[in-house]
Amino acid sequence: MRILQAVPGSVLWLLQDNPFVLPNLQREAQVRGIDPQRLVFAPRMELDMHLARHSLADLFLDTLPYNAHTTASDALWAGLPVLTCAGASFAGRVAASLLHAVGIPELVTDNPADYEARAIALAGDSSLLQSIRSKLRAQIATAPLFDTQRFARDIESAYVAMHARSQAGLPPDVIDV
Repeated sequence: MRILQAVPGSVLWLLQDNPFVLPNLQREAQVRGIDPQRLVFAPRMELDMHLARHSLADLFLDTLPYNAHTTASDALWAGLPVLTCAGASFAGRVAASLLHAVGIPELVTDNPADYEARAIALAGDSSLLQSIRSKLRAQIATAPLFDTQRFARDIESAYVAMHARSQAGLPPDVIDV
């Protein structure tokens, strides 16, 4: 709500998946002085439409303590920058890993105050946000994160190496592919 207060005209786009969430969040927005209409609820849809919808947003605001996983990957694939705050657990560090994998670590923050400040700064600097979008689009063509064929080759290679170690009676170990 503080980000919405600091960025006039912005909206928070959320998944419409639970009938109790919409009225509860709208009520809480109203209590905090935010027009409930600035909370936009979008229904589930087919993947291609979902990805197209992502491309219409300006910035994906990740959550803590549990980061977006597949949804963050989908957003990045669609060219939508993801802002995250790295948490202390695996589930709270997924988006940070994705952002490092696509070469935009500047969208990873370390604490909620920095996250909020960065969201507000990005919303107020369209040229910076556009440069991040351009950097992300360039990475989509080259980043290993989006190279499914390379991933398949690498994981198959890892499986072959694991099997060979097992057949040789060796204990599990790090396998670099």
